[in-house]
Amino acid sequence: MTPAKDTGSTKPLLDKLGVKPGARVVLIGVDGDFRRLLAERTDDVHERPEFGADLIFYAASSARELQALSDLKLQIKSNGAIWVVRPKGVPGGLSEPGIIEAAIAAGLVDNKVVSFSPTQSALRLVIPLHLR
Repeated sequence: MTPAKDTGSTKPLLDKLGVKPGARVVLIGVDGDFRRLLAERTDDVHERPEFGADLIFYAASSARELQALSDLKLQIKSNGAIWVVRPKGVPGGLSEPGIIEAAIAAGLVDNKVVSFSPTQSALRLVIPLHLR
């Protein structure tokens, strides 16, 4: 599945990422600035995998790091999501096709990409509808 491209709307980042009030969120390798932004919506934020997570934000910069997707998948709710946050524009770095390939191997599908910051992009991975 080809991810739907973010059109650069003026929608706030937390809305683009689907962060609902009170959501259970896990941050793995994602910086403190985003944690402070999350405080506007939820105080249920964790730094380790947490069963029943609505959203996991997982910073990755190599294909090897994507091996964790299978384990992370077990931590999200059936309608939850894993956002893989990667550096933008790094020659030879982690690419969207590489993430999509790893997602498929982990039993996930991609369905959205968002500009996470000026230097990072995020790709949303979810459990396919027919497996929920």
